[in-house]
Amino acid sequence: MSRTFYAAAHVVATSDTDIDWDATLRFRHHLWSLGLGIADAMDTAQRGMGLSWDATQQLIKLSGAEARSVGGLLACGVGTDQLPAGTHDLTAIESAYSEQLEVVQAAGANVILMASRALAKVATKADYLALYSRMLARSDKPVILHWLGDMFDPQLAGYWGSSDLDEAADTVLELMHANAAKVDGIKVSLLDADREIALRAKLPEGVRLYTGDDFNYPSLIASGSHALLGIFDAIAVPAAAALKLLNAGDVDGFRALLDPTVPLARHIFETPTFNYKTGIVFLAWLNGHQEHFRMVGGLETARSPEHLKKLYELALEAGVIADPEFAAARLTTAFPS
Repeated sequence: MSRTFYAAAHVVATSDTDIDWDATLRFRHHLWSLGLGIADAMDTAQRGMGLSWDATQQLIKLSGAEARSVGGLLACGVGTDQLPAGTHDLTAIESAYSEQLEVVQAAGANVILMASRALAKVATKADYLALYSRMLARSDKPVILHWLGDMFDPQLAGYWGSSDLDEAADTVLELMHANAAKVDGIKVSLLDADREIALRAKLPEGVRLYTGDDFNYPSLIASGSHALLGIFDAIAVPAAAALKLLNAGDVDGFRALLDPTVPLARHIFETPTFNYKTGIVFLAWLNGHQEHFRMVGGLETARSPEHLKKLYELALEAGVIADPEFAAARLTTAFPS
């Protein structure tokens, strides 16, 4: 029954460009105090949607130091987003991956080898297998691979060298079987429960499937997946309690805690799915984890007032509002009418 849970954590901003590092790190301590691991510098932290590589490096270094101070589980994203927009050759892409790998390993964090927009533009199946194999060989410990569907990032369409998801699955399975000793697991965010279960059954022994399915996570975790989820940023308290129940063998108790959060998750991650980050940050603000409802790049405006009001109602129903009176007061300041 034992599972590992990572919450993909957001960053706290004070303006379109400035990050409140103290509040950002306090939130990470909140997650660690509950017993959750943290997946940092991921798309939830606005990689590719406003967070610069300079800020990302700072986030990784600071989170690494704080994780060491409390013995917290931390994995950080290694990508290629320091490359400017445009088309790049495989040598430049591999160099970008290598630079970020060094930063994450120097911070003492586990590695999440993120899907790359630059690689998606130019790579064939053979390119994926060769480049990823070299990156795995360079890692000082097993890594988590990352398969993010195009609903989360349209620029990742055709990842693993094919728009046919069966063919893409065959490629990533070939990669993992050839490098099983260097793969901790794979995070799969395709919002397709049946496909995830089928992939999980074909993994090498000892390699984990980390569900990134923010629609179907209770059933997928109960049936065998681990978790690396953006929604766990928003529902950290019930998620942590549910993990303890599951690890003790209480599947019914686990489902009783997590199933009521699914309507909230499906609302936060509704189309366009990549704007889910706005709902994550809004809920953190309602729960008092930050003083402002601001986001890097001004993405607090990416969801409508109607969407956010409905989010508040679903959060109340799911029991993830820590102080309803406080949250109601904040909601009124956001939407006075």
